[in-house]
Amino acid sequence: MQGRVNQGCEAMLAIAVRNNETMQIVDAVIDTGFSGFLTLPSDIIARLGFIWEGRDLATLGDGTFCTFEVYIGLVIWDGQYREIYINESETVPLIGMQLLRGYDLRIQAVEGGLVTIEALK
Repeated sequence: MQGRVNQGCEAMLAIAVRNNETMQIVDAVIDTGFSGFLTLPSDIIARLGFIWEGRDLATLGDGTFCTFEVYIGLVIWDGQYREIYINESETVPLIGMQLLRGYDLRIQAVEGGLVTIEALK
């Protein structure tokens, strides 16, 4: 899988999220400080009708605590459908370390640089 580094020096990857009938491509920031799978804003979660699973308490980068609504959804990851937990957050979508688990992440940390994600062998 490949993405690019944007003007803000954020590693970006387009990821497909879907339900049984509809697929949407979402540009997400890779956040190695986020231990979950994926965050999405409420409008995308509602549009795709993801199933509510519960709540999750998380510690943010500034040390504060936040409660997230958690949903179950499908993503296409490395060419395969994966059912994952999706945290609702009104920020830019984030890809976290649970989704990256078992993969090698390489980032050319310059604007327009290549972001490469490959399965570990």
